[in-house]
Amino acid sequence: MTIATAVDDSRRGRRNGRILRAASWITAATVLVKVVATGKELLVAAVYGRGALIDAFMLAVLIPGLLVNLFAESMNQALVPAFIHLRAARGEGPAARLLTSALSLSFLFLLALAALLAIAAPLFFRILFPLPSATLALAIRLFRALLPFALFCSLASNGAAVLNASECFAAPALAPILTPLAIVLTLLAAPRSWGIWSLVAGNLFGALLWSLVIFLLVVRSGQRFAPVSFRIYPELRQLIAQYVTILLSGLVACGGLITDQVMASRLAVGSVSALTWASRFSAVLMTILGGAIGTAITPYLAQSVAAHDWSSCRSILRRYVALSALVTLPLAALLIFASRPIIAIAFQHGAFHAQDTKLVASVQSMFALQIPFFVVSRVFYRFLLVLRRSSLVLLCGAINLVLDIVLNLILMRVMGVAGIALATSLWTVSTFIFLAYWSRRLLRQSISAEASA
Repeated sequence: MTIATAVDDSRRGRRNGRILRAASWITAATVLVKVVATGKELLVAAVYGRGALIDAFMLAVLIPGLLVNLFAESMNQALVPAFIHLRAARGEGPAARLLTSALSLSFLFLLALAALLAIAAPLFFRILFPLPSATLALAIRLFRALLPFALFCSLASNGAAVLNASECFAAPALAPILTPLAIVLTLLAAPRSWGIWSLVAGNLFGALLWSLVIFLLVVRSGQRFAPVSFRIYPELRQLIAQYVTILLSGLVACGGLITDQVMASRLAVGSVSALTWASRFSAVLMTILGGAIGTAITPYLAQSVAAHDWSSCRSILRRYVALSALVTLPLAALLIFASRPIIAIAFQHGAFHAQDTKLVASVQSMFALQIPFFVVSRVFYRFLLVLRRSSLVLLCGAINLVLDIVLNLILMRVMGVAGIALATSLWTVSTFIFLAYWSRRLLRQSISAEASA
């Protein structure tokens, strides 16, 4: 072994150690957050059960939640690689200017969109959700009240991305625990006369606390910010182009989620809440594992791409694809084969009855099939974003939206609401195949180009 090889191996070992530590901290923090969030879900299920009232709330909170995932998370995924690349190439000053400009534009855009949605809510709710008039009117009122939730969560999410770019992972991953804690406290303390509005108050209060804590963490981290400027300079223009493409791919992906909810609303009463309850445990596992690994590897992939260190990229992809599969396969099997007792233990209390358990457990089994494919595909997804090939992510989303609609139409006729869950798992497999193919192809091309240069 040469000295250069030994040094390179040592550097990769230190990098893998940092990634594993980061992923471990994120996983531990996210597990704690999800444990509290699951307790919150159990309390909500016991109080409200499965029916028209909770259906109205879940439809109302769906779009504010999607706004956070779409606009804030899309900005984060575009910003972190661009910020790290610019900081490495030109220093802290230009990187701080890009950061301030991007976050300011993102917030103003989301604020304007929230105002537009508040005005247009009666129109698109009537188009999307064929609900009884009283339930529909309640859903619209709840939706308008929850729009600030999207703004608070977006601020918190953007701040967490800034901290992640500086390799600060644990505190940003733990801070979201404030939202479910606030909801639980509000449900326990609010007068009974508040009814479903207790959930609204808890969500708003928790999201506000989360955003304030993240803001204090960013200030304490010493992150520099430039004066706000909306001049579109080249680096910002390139970031906006990436952001728009990622946003469009997110819109397509959320189109699949809305399609699932719309189709579920056309089945028996309670199908929307059955679909929602059944997705909880799968969503928790995918968020914990996919989020932890994806967040931890992104700064190091970005650094490797900026340095044209393609062998490091290949090493990261191989290691964390294998680790993702190794961890998620047994968890998915457990959730599939033990679905009914899990749902019974978790939800069968108060207004949630045995017949609800039977239905939700069958839906959960179908959702659990996607877990390994989703988590592994997050590794390839992050790599494509670091390469700034978000157009491929958009193409993948468009293909899978069509696939989701077709599969829903076929499977829901045969299996009811469980068919919608199975359709989701099948297009997740399609996503995995697409992203894996293009990641490996682009990596081979980059290695070949570097060798021939």
